[in-house]
Amino acid sequence: MTTRSPSVTTSSAPAAPARCALPPATGCRGRPGAAAAAAAVRGHWPEYLIEGWALGMFMISAGVFTTLLEYPGSPVHVLVPDPVLRRVLIGVAMGLTAIALIYSPWGQRSGAHMNPAVTLGFLRLGKIRGWDAAFFISAQFFGGTLGVLTVTAVLREAFAAPPVRYVATLPGSGGAGIAFAAELVISALMMATVLTVSNSVRWARLTGVCAGILVAIWISLEAPLSGMSMNPARSFASALPGGLWASLWVYLTAPVLGMQLGAGAYVALRGRAAAGCAKLLHPADQRCIHCGYEPPRAGAAAAAHVTTTED
Repeated sequence: MTTRSPSVTTSSAPAAPARCALPPATGCRGRPGAAAAAAAVRGHWPEYLIEGWALGMFMISAGVFTTLLEYPGSPVHVLVPDPVLRRVLIGVAMGLTAIALIYSPWGQRSGAHMNPAVTLGFLRLGKIRGWDAAFFISAQFFGGTLGVLTVTAVLREAFAAPPVRYVATLPGSGGAGIAFAAELVISALMMATVLTVSNSVRWARLTGVCAGILVAIWISLEAPLSGMSMNPARSFASALPGGLWASLWVYLTAPVLGMQLGAGAYVALRGRAAAGCAKLLHPADQRCIHCGYEPPRAGAAAAAHVTTTED
């Protein structure tokens, strides 16, 4: 199989986004489910752990910044009395957090989904294998929950009590129906944006920036309607310690459906072949478990090893 250049390279000229077909999972072909799952874990466990780490760090950042700005006893809360301005500042902080995680070396390794809805969107497009998607999603739920529990242990009542309340996503005054519709729309727009930018030769390097900007905008403008989730694992992580289950169905369903709609719209407009790899960024120095890309050094070393073995 011929692997095209990834979308982020060390050269100054823009490179075409990866267009690789999903290769067969090494060691998994023809195996029963349990054996295929075990082979996936052996080969791809670093990427799974990274997905959990990334959402965990996102939740820690959300907990810390929201507590600083919204907890009535915080001096920052006193310095910024305007609730709209506080929400904008939280949006900026979380947008920058998302950008930092996406462009981090670890984020570039896994693809920085950090979100089951994103992972399922790429699964629909055939850009991630079933077992990889399953373990990505499991890690995202576990990592996000661990992040919330960590903040709870450190900040205690300042984080757990209203108005911060574990940074839970809850419907606004319009109710669950409005929250569902809002989550559906922002999730569809996020997925469509990620696919459009990441598959552009000119703009692929800015995929993480665009995603972070949307996070900041959605928190600033949409949060009064639904709390701004777009992420089932993120909402579950906040609901668990506080037992806030009443409206969780909104956040488990609307983001997934929205991102499926976003992926479907992209395919309808551009065609399935226009969708590249499942990574948000595709750097030249990181392997890709989705399209099979290997960094040049690793590939050369492997070829040398094979030649030596044959000799």
